[in-house]
Amino acid sequence: MDNSLNTELEAETKVYKPSRATRLFTIWRKLKRSRLAVSGLGIVIFLSLIAVLAPIIAPDPNLMGVARLPPSVEHPFGTDSRGRNMLSLVIYGARVSLYVGFGSVALELLIGLGFGMIAGYFGGIIDEILMRITDVIMTLPELLLLILAVSIFEVKSIHYIILIMGVIGWPFVARVVRSEFLTLRERTYVEAAHSMGASSWRIIIHHILPNTLSTIVVIATMEIPWYIFYEASLTFLGFGDPSTASWGVLLELGADYIRAQWWMVTFPGLALFFTSLGFNLFGDGLRDALDVKQSVR
Repeated sequence: MDNSLNTELEAETKVYKPSRATRLFTIWRKLKRSRLAVSGLGIVIFLSLIAVLAPIIAPDPNLMGVARLPPSVEHPFGTDSRGRNMLSLVIYGARVSLYVGFGSVALELLIGLGFGMIAGYFGGIIDEILMRITDVIMTLPELLLLILAVSIFEVKSIHYIILIMGVIGWPFVARVVRSEFLTLRERTYVEAAHSMGASSWRIIIHHILPNTLSTIVVIATMEIPWYIFYEASLTFLGFGDPSTASWGVLLELGADYIRAQWWMVTFPGLALFFTSLGFNLFGDGLRDALDVKQSVR
């Protein structure tokens, strides 16, 4: 009997756990069929390189010169109301905005995975309690919650904003992960592992969680631009961290000059647009390549 279970478990493992190199090659082969997905990936890579290499490729964004100069050869994006080079500000803003996006998603996944795994695997009263908590939080508008949280504690640190966004945004991840676990826990290889004496947490970590990674990666990719926009919206409304050079701060500073000095809001706005476009195109292509059926918000 034990040999039979072993053979069945090995067979299932081979089906659901191909070699990493083979899986990556298959994903890339599917992904590159879509020009839009490859374009999105190119935008994401370009933005990441810009953010990492900002100190090398961009002049000091705090250097001040003549204020409100239009775009020129010397200042391709013009200067802001304080005389700072807008091109440098936009490049350095990529560092802040990507940090916000990746940081918020990392925290969101950490909390959402925990809730979703426990609710989906154990079910019963645990599932009911955790999902009711999730439903309550999901009914509340995230942006209003963010504004309320920042207003109550009167803290405008970028780290605090990331913390609040991650804590508020996890219910969506929790529900998707729970759905995956409800399906996967009924698979034969999970039953075989349970029959062989594997603990619940070993089954969760080693047998079920790896098969949800495709969905988790797609969710993360699609969620990053949401949080970048949330931070920009907060900052534009006066609730962000004014000490950073995020694109939201640049939009807020340029809002008073939008008619006469259009470049002060146009270039940060375009940066936000292309960031969202890149991540969404890449996320859509990745979802097709990984064959993820769940929709994203």
